[in-house]
Amino acid sequence: MTSRPDPIHLERAPSAIRLGLRENLAQFSLLVLVNAFVGAMVGMERSILPAIAEQEFRQEAHTAILSFIVVFGVSKALTNYLAGRSADVYGRKVILVAGWLIAAPVPFLLMWAPSWNWVLLANLFLGVSQGLTWSTTVIMKIDLAGPRNRGLAMGVNEFAGYFSVALAALATGWIAAHYGLRPKPFYLGVGFVLAGGLLSLFAVRETHHHARHEAAQHPAGGAAAVPSQKAIFLQASWRDPNLSSISQAGLVNNLNDGMAWGLFPLVLATAGMNLLQIGWIAAIYPAVWGGCQLVTGALSDRIGRKGLIVTGMWVQAIGIVVFSLSVRFAGFAAGATLLGLGTAMVYPTLLAAIGDGVHPARRASVVGVYRLWRDLGYAIGALLSGLVADLFGVSSAMGLVAGLTFLSGVIALLRMDEKR
Repeated sequence: MTSRPDPIHLERAPSAIRLGLRENLAQFSLLVLVNAFVGAMVGMERSILPAIAEQEFRQEAHTAILSFIVVFGVSKALTNYLAGRSADVYGRKVILVAGWLIAAPVPFLLMWAPSWNWVLLANLFLGVSQGLTWSTTVIMKIDLAGPRNRGLAMGVNEFAGYFSVALAALATGWIAAHYGLRPKPFYLGVGFVLAGGLLSLFAVRETHHHARHEAAQHPAGGAAAVPSQKAIFLQASWRDPNLSSISQAGLVNNLNDGMAWGLFPLVLATAGMNLLQIGWIAAIYPAVWGGCQLVTGALSDRIGRKGLIVTGMWVQAIGIVVFSLSVRFAGFAAGATLLGLGTAMVYPTLLAAIGDGVHPARRASVVGVYRLWRDLGYAIGALLSGLVADLFGVSSAMGLVAGLTFLSGVIALLRMDEKR
């Protein structure tokens, strides 16, 4: 066992630390706003990048078109892992600001990319940035909220991020329909980087002292020894049935999201939908996902985590099947709505479940491992669905992902405990 080094703080801890949403409302609200800009950076790609791949760079194979999601997913996943441990060692704010600095080139690369490889480079930067910024805002909100309203805190966090994904997807789809695929839709990204970066640098405060304050009140004691990073990785990945169930559910959740991100716009275009209609469908899914999390996160504080996680995975599977069988806008919208609802049941609840069963001293590290597996799902989903789509057709790819999503719910049902 190794002891955790003291973090490097850029600010002095306040003399009277209090945990809770009401007690930290100003900083919590500021972090919600910052995470909205984090989500918007992903949303600006969501409805139009597959069309750019086909129309401007002549990418024809599904695996080639979905390659940007693979790059994004792998870079984000690995950065999540490092961000969690680094936030425990160096503090949260410095990691958040670094993430925004890395995001700065992304909109410019997407505007002026002369080849598809430049788009992949932009998604490498975007993935690293998302891993640093989104992971850190999650950890900081858990720090501030304390144990009582952890599910609500995660619901609000994920609502802000994914509702902004929806708004940005709708906005870029509208701009692309009226002014072309490039460069104007990505002008929004410049504003997102400036707003999120400046707020993080000048207004956000360090929250690591809140985690240390909670650790001091923990039944295991504030000075509990912290396992090595290898031990934490193995525990969260397999050895602990509860944490490993959470990790696999997160991976499969983003596996189907990676499929939806890459294949949904192509399916809609094949069905005769125009760019504006594709933008609406691309927005419905994360809008339902984001908005419903305000309810599902708080609900998990009342009824527990496991039931929402299992049911949510099954609702996602149903949504994918409905989408794959549809031929009209209404059917696609219904499938996207079900997929968003199921994801809303799962997403904040998984994060809250980690906070329930992990000592505050190693919380950020465990969150980092979970988010490593979760966001590897983007890459696995894009590779798997792209390969199956090229070999057997898009319907087969979507059916396989629906089956894996249902199976993930069964695994959570059999292995996961209620730790709340």
